[in-house]
Amino acid sequence: MIASTTKTIAGSTPWRRERGEPSSAHAPRIAPDYPVRKRCLDLVVTILSLPIIAPVLLLCAVAIKVSSPGPLFFVQQRTGLGGRRFEMYKFRTMVPDAAELKESIRDANKMGGPDFKVENDPRVTPVGAWLRKTSLDEIPQIVNVIRGDMSLVGPRPTSFGSETYDLWHTERLEVPPGLTGLWQVAGRGEIDFDDRVRLDISYVRNRCMRLDISILLKTIPAVLSQRGAY
Repeated sequence: MIASTTKTIAGSTPWRRERGEPSSAHAPRIAPDYPVRKRCLDLVVTILSLPIIAPVLLLCAVAIKVSSPGPLFFVQQRTGLGGRRFEMYKFRTMVPDAAELKESIRDANKMGGPDFKVENDPRVTPVGAWLRKTSLDEIPQIVNVIRGDMSLVGPRPTSFGSETYDLWHTERLEVPPGLTGLWQVAGRGEIDFDDRVRLDISYVRNRCMRLDISILLKTIPAVLSQRGAY
């Protein structure tokens, strides 16, 4: 699934190495003006979408506040470009003491490697479960996009630091993290970390405006289908 998805979306060929790492052979050249054009795309799309997003943000905020005690936002250190840590914003979807309860459900973790995902996580509030299914909890990250911590498209920023990565994983840190990426349109929660990294590296090596716009457009049906989201 990973190889076919990458070939369809990124126009790349499958890659294999002894430990499963992508090969750097025949990596395409990135257009010199691509970073500037990508930043312009981020700002234009974000600013133009604000009139639509603002009422949704307000409705989500009210739902969170009336349904459970605790802060409106969840702010967490994430790993971005070059391994730099930054504060990423999300709507709060869990009970206030979720971090303290994490150890008690660690055995239910469904993901391999450094990821932590629990299906039907008891820490998630009813409103939080809906926000996660619809990905509305991610909307506050438009602040990160405007600030330049993130882009609309790129590898998702991890909560764990770059010291947790294997050496071959670190190539995903060569571009700003994104709100969406190949992982989101290929299966979201159904893909383990190593396969996510392979998709991320394929994106890094094939990135261009056409690919970014393609991923943005494919994100909409991926979110609406809610496949792999929990």
